[in-house]
Amino acid sequence: MDLTRTEVAARRRGAAARFGLLAAPVVFFAVFFAYPVAAIVARGLKTDGAWHFGRIGEVLAQSDVRHVLWFTTWQALVSTALTLLVALPGAYVFARFDFPGKQVLRAVVTVPFVLPTVVVGTAFLAMVGRGGLLDELWGVRLDTTVWAILLAHVFFNYAVVVRTVGGLWAQLDPRQEEAARMLGASQLKAWRQVTLPALGPAVAAAALMVFLFTFTSFGVVQILGGPTFSTLEVEIYRQTSEIFDLSTAAVLTLIQFAAVGAILAVHAWTVRRRETALRLVDASVTARRPRGAGQWTLLGGVLLTIAVLLVLPLAVLVQRSLDAPGLGYYRALTSEDGGVFLVPPIEAIGNSLSYAVAATLIAVLIGGLAAVALTRRDAGRLVRGFDALLMLPLGVSAVTVGFGFLISLDEPPLDLRSSWILVPLAQALVGVPFVVRTMLPVLRAVDVRLREAASVLGASPWRVWREVDLPMVRRALLIAAGFAFAVSLGEFGATVFIARPDRPTLPVAVARLLGRPGDLNYGQAMALSTILMVVCAVALLVLERLRTDRTGEF
Repeated sequence: MDLTRTEVAARRRGAAARFGLLAAPVVFFAVFFAYPVAAIVARGLKTDGAWHFGRIGEVLAQSDVRHVLWFTTWQALVSTALTLLVALPGAYVFARFDFPGKQVLRAVVTVPFVLPTVVVGTAFLAMVGRGGLLDELWGVRLDTTVWAILLAHVFFNYAVVVRTVGGLWAQLDPRQEEAARMLGASQLKAWRQVTLPALGPAVAAAALMVFLFTFTSFGVVQILGGPTFSTLEVEIYRQTSEIFDLSTAAVLTLIQFAAVGAILAVHAWTVRRRETALRLVDASVTARRPRGAGQWTLLGGVLLTIAVLLVLPLAVLVQRSLDAPGLGYYRALTSEDGGVFLVPPIEAIGNSLSYAVAATLIAVLIGGLAAVALTRRDAGRLVRGFDALLMLPLGVSAVTVGFGFLISLDEPPLDLRSSWILVPLAQALVGVPFVVRTMLPVLRAVDVRLREAASVLGASPWRVWREVDLPMVRRALLIAAGFAFAVSLGEFGATVFIARPDRPTLPVAVARLLGRPGDLNYGQAMALSTILMVVCAVALLVLERLRTDRTGEF
């Protein structure tokens, strides 16, 4: 009986500790996410103390708004379909084939995903835009067509499908499909009836994530779409910063918020199905060297796709940055131009690095606390609901968050408009979901009986974490910090509003240079984008060395 009482007391302490751990993440998201978004929506829909929800119908009745909604949904659907079509063969190759340089190539494939959208847009601009590779070779420009946007989205999200679907595919026992073929099924029928159902949840999860990222696309469409194409995110930015129509921007924000909420709800359901499937399959190593002409042809086709679709745009970006003799574009970054920059553009490198470090510390602290609290198997429905809310910053308009910072955090004790911390706080909002998603699988793999035994023996929750969990999740924590650093370094939608003119970040500096005429500005944008790409790639290569099979896909 005494032992039972001790166990009950230990579990009660654990529950209290869990809710205590959630306090900081809840406050953080309430103050720096929910409050700014609510403030800008209220500013747009509230007049003289009264709400005007009829404005929603008025905005939706506008033909140009309906066109934006249609294009946003259409391009997201087409981008998702193209990404699956191009990336699924790559997922199979990485899951089933073993070949020299596979680990390096895996890192190369993942580089586009962690690149800032501004760099992705700039890389494709260097290939398909004015004076780009296609323009020089064949006189063809695609920067004012929807194809440039679609190809850039495939480039950006290729790794989502390869890592998500390929991670599960590698754990499926190939003998199940072989048994079906021995019973008379054709290769296509065996794959359709045995492998595809097992892959279904992973494919659905990857498709939903690609759709989410392309539905909320901003930097890519802003650079490649020009005045012709506009997604919801771009239109919110235009209505907020150019037209100053907060009412329309608020309505568009609510529409995007509702759409993202629905997408995340479906994604959470598919993830639960996927986790169930992962517990049922054989996780033994299944990769082998390609056999036969067909498999070697498939491997060659995937390598060619990676070279043309992923490597070539980045190579063209680097080549364009070196066009000026004697590294002229890079040297120009060190001088003041008296234009939109109050400091030499090169200072954006130091600014971005310092902001990203601060944002990483915040994201790891908040995301780590949330992951530990969400790990408990006895977590209630409210706690599991907060898990889904943590993903919202990935889909809710970053433009809305950034402008919301300006209009809501302007009074004591939260008058932060002139503080440097405002940028890291906005960047940390994007980093926290990556920290949680990276740490949760490893924390859930820790045997709960180890924690309970330590608690029964009198260890405090902090000591249980330090001596039981931390040794097992240390590597996952480093990987989470690396991803938070990479995504913070490239955050653009919110930072473009709140970065001070004397402390621009790299993405903001690139966008400003691209917005100014002249070859020198264009070349400097290419040079800064190359620098940003190299920093992100180095961070990713470090992550790849730390990666383990138990740390999740991203």
